[in-house]
Amino acid sequence: MSLISDWASQRVVVTGGAGFLGSNIVSELRSRGAREVFVPRSATYDLREPAAVARLFAEVQPTLVIHAAATVGGIGANRSQPGTFFYDNAVMGIHLLEEARKAKVEKVVVIGTVCSYPRVLPVPFSEDAIWSGYPEATNAPYGIAKKVLLVQGEAYRMQYGLNTIHLIPVNLFGPGDNYNPESSHVIPAIIDKCLDAIGNKSSAVHLWGTGRATRSFLYVVDAAKGIVDAAERYDDSSPINLGSGEEISIRDLATLIAEITGYTGTFAWDSAMPDGQPRRLVSTAFARSALGWSSSTSLRDGLRVMISQRIQQRVGS
Repeated sequence: MSLISDWASQRVVVTGGAGFLGSNIVSELRSRGAREVFVPRSATYDLREPAAVARLFAEVQPTLVIHAAATVGGIGANRSQPGTFFYDNAVMGIHLLEEARKAKVEKVVVIGTVCSYPRVLPVPFSEDAIWSGYPEATNAPYGIAKKVLLVQGEAYRMQYGLNTIHLIPVNLFGPGDNYNPESSHVIPAIIDKCLDAIGNKSSAVHLWGTGRATRSFLYVVDAAKGIVDAAERYDDSSPINLGSGEEISIRDLATLIAEITGYTGTFAWDSAMPDGQPRRLVSTAFARSALGWSSSTSLRDGLRVMISQRIQQRVGS
């Protein structure tokens, strides 16, 4: 088994470590005493190229790799670039695990996605249900690319003894999220639309879908703690969900964001646009039993922090 008790002795590579989730993982690692944390940048190490991954491992000689790098986006981005979302996410992970086993890296933590679960599944989703059907079509290429890495990790553990674990976080949110309208997820998109409507004195905000689909959101700081907990304490091929246990409809989410931002207008729902997966909520029982981890930040509290930061950013821009 490869369990970690002394972070000061670890050399850690965090792919995607400058991104939304990755930067929080780096902060959590440092708070626990990790001194050598390396964040490869794509301009120097293109993880889609095996030679670049091999060079990264040769130069850094990590004892632990946390693979948080991903090409991600909301429904619109997934619909417009399905090939990119499949290729980038599959090939980065495939090369990383292959080069990790060649370099004899002691442990690899792979960050998967809740989009890997079947489109229709009783909630809450348990980890053993991940093979029960095909993912939601709007993000299936991304979800399947990440699920490929679950299979690869299990196969490499069996054949080569590579200690790789696979974590499945739900939709993340929090300070530092992506507000690019071409690629943002639902929470930052609604926040900016509400703030724009307030600034423009608009009485209506237009949103995709019917608003009836449900989602579960996990505060990014809590996710980072769960990921580092798993790096410390978990050594098995079975995946682990990381979630909040809260389920909310997109319609109720919009209402909550309106309340916190101070938007008092209405929402116009475009039912011609897709809702995505009908319901999304994962079981967190395994995370509690295997890691002793659970989220500690409610959706409302996390949104308050996130919206406050976003308002400050917009005022200062």
